[in-house]
Amino acid sequence: METPRVNTKDPGIPSDPAMPSKEMLAQVLIQRHTRPVYESMQAACVGIAGLGGLGSNIAVMLTRLGIGRLILADFDLVDLSNLNRQHYMISHLGMEKTKALAQQLYQINPYIDLTLYTKRVTAQNAVSIFKDCPIVCEAFDNAGAKAELVNTILENCPDKTIVAASGLAGYGSANDIKTRKVMKHFYLSGDNESGIEDGLCLMAPRAALCAAHQANMVLRLILNISEP
Repeated sequence: METPRVNTKDPGIPSDPAMPSKEMLAQVLIQRHTRPVYESMQAACVGIAGLGGLGSNIAVMLTRLGIGRLILADFDLVDLSNLNRQHYMISHLGMEKTKALAQQLYQINPYIDLTLYTKRVTAQNAVSIFKDCPIVCEAFDNAGAKAELVNTILENCPDKTIVAASGLAGYGSANDIKTRKVMKHFYLSGDNESGIEDGLCLMAPRAALCAAHQANMVLRLILNISEP
């Protein structure tokens, strides 16, 4: 396996004497979230497989929460069709999604620890890619790839929890998006029905809603909040 880029600060971000220190950012998060939450988030490592409408938004939310480390994996480049729902801009067109997203995350928190894998996640490499992550977010838009990743993690990594998504397409009621515990180490967000295979569109509001559900479930898992 190729060596991933670790903590690769984007060279396009200039050195700024007004850049807040790590301590300054920590104090703000402690004020907003309390010290126990901040310390739990800082100690956490989460993996995200797929950096599209779900994964890019999950990564941004977890970074704003003060996550200490993210392992991000996606093989794709940003293209024009992504801009209707994914956390990318015109300036990112043609860039690897891993690099484009890292650029944004460092703008939110320049001290976050990022590990980037610009490759397709498969049953053969998923365990190795996410070996350091107690929690993995499944964020693919292909049903087969979703099932493959979930089964791979559940079968080979009994100590890991996977937070997946199913049913977020279209413009149905926001209240239909829910998160449920499928089994001890498997949580599923979405309405479990609305898919692009039914001719529905992938749109920003429901993609972001489902991503928020996944990010919130990750937060609860990190804080050891039990689910029924």
